[in-house]
Amino acid sequence: MKKICVGMSGASGAPIAIKLLERLKEILDTEVHLVMTHGAELTIEQETGYSVNEVKALSDFCYGLEEIGEKPASGSFNMDAMIVVPCSMKTVAGIVSGYSDNLLLRAADVTIKEGRPLILVARESSLSPIHLRNLNELAQIGVRIIPPMISYYQGFHTLEEWTDSFVERLLRALGMDGRVTEWQGM
Repeated sequence: MKKICVGMSGASGAPIAIKLLERLKEILDTEVHLVMTHGAELTIEQETGYSVNEVKALSDFCYGLEEIGEKPASGSFNMDAMIVVPCSMKTVAGIVSGYSDNLLLRAADVTIKEGRPLILVARESSLSPIHLRNLNELAQIGVRIIPPMISYYQGFHTLEEWTDSFVERLLRALGMDGRVTEWQGM
């Protein structure tokens, strides 16, 4: 059983996170641990037709932000990878500084300290020099930064088509090859 921690922060991009959770639910032998910020809950309501409870139901385990003692906060809980989607610049700042005052930040901190894959779907436009510095510092220690950049050469006609394609890219980054339903390793 592969364990993936999905963090959701309050940046725009809740539809990407929801689609990722739906796809992870389809993949065999995958256990999803979800942590979302209060901002993520507000964004879900603003950007989607989903309720917060419907999104939580897409995971195997969902934790409150204040539950700092839960499984994802411990290095002894062998999580295979973590992805924060969408990832606000506030969350990036917390991760880069090691300011682990909530479960999402603590889980990211543990992921880094244990040398496990961490992917941030960073959302902001435009990026300030501070944002760029923080993202660069994380990239320098091996954190994957995969911003949701729209591409035009693929000929997508809808935002949903692009979202589906981008989520498949995120799955590949997690070691899960697109529509394949088996774990591909890291």
